[in-house]
Amino acid sequence: MSEAYFEILRAGINSTLQDEGRLQQNHIGLPISGAIDKRNYLISNHLVGNSPNAASLEFAYQGPLLKLKSGRTSAVIAGNVIFNIIRKNSEVEEGVCYQTFSLNQDDQLDIISTNKSVYGYLSVQKGFKGEYFWGSCSINTKSEVGSNKGKKFSINDEIFLNQSEINHYSKKINYFNPKIEFIRVLKGTNFDYFSYESKKDFFSKEFTITKLTDRMGMRIKGPKIENIVDTNIKSEGLIKGVIQVPSDGDPIIMLSDHGTIGGYPKIGVVISADYDKLVQLTPGNTVKFKLVELSEAEKLFQLYNLETKTILDQIK
Repeated sequence: MSEAYFEILRAGINSTLQDEGRLQQNHIGLPISGAIDKRNYLISNHLVGNSPNAASLEFAYQGPLLKLKSGRTSAVIAGNVIFNIIRKNSEVEEGVCYQTFSLNQDDQLDIISTNKSVYGYLSVQKGFKGEYFWGSCSINTKSEVGSNKGKKFSINDEIFLNQSEINHYSKKINYFNPKIEFIRVLKGTNFDYFSYESKKDFFSKEFTITKLTDRMGMRIKGPKIENIVDTNIKSEGLIKGVIQVPSDGDPIIMLSDHGTIGGYPKIGVVISADYDKLVQLTPGNTVKFKLVELSEAEKLFQLYNLETKTILDQIK
């Protein structure tokens, strides 16, 4: 039998293959990248029995319309997502997130949109067939690295599956994406560059997520953050979650496809335990930040990992 693949009838806004990312390439200007909401990515793969690092299709806002060509597969969608399954006889089934479903040749999957969130994940049993660069098939569109020549998928593109014939694999989990009152933050390396009033404002007032947000970074607006030392510094290494403040006083949070160096002073860094929640905030949402110490951030990350393991262990 010929290879199974999805034909893309509608590409969606930002559909890319993602795995856990590529490590140890910051020195050549490549961040880790990988699935931006790690917990939902892991849940989606676990539900179809895949390894934690299997390639999944990540989409943002409006997802793709896909048609399965040849073969059959078991699939699942994770996130807060509205989608339909359109059978080849034109029968339409309403999709249920976190519950596996079968797809046969010529069935279509219409991922209509995410719901009050940004990212969702489609995983298929045995995973998608990705092209690997430096140990990962994750697509970084800014660097044009990864599968599909480093570009997001377009109409008429084809996404191949690792296996063409899969018997239905029935799994589900009752999972609700959690909300959080604050995004918790550690002090940045240039914390003392900012005025006392600005630091007070940063940790007491609301900021709004702007439309200038993608996998590279998130611009937020609120009270202007005043730099009293120097608005530009010698370029330094950056990590995911770092909050830079350029001269206009509006912070930028570095996300998964961030540049690896930058010359704006850094007021803080989002803790790893809160990153998944941050990236799912849509433009227009407001966010408040809370300062925590390193010891608390470490405990919260341990708790995040334990909670994730508990969720995955419930899938039998």
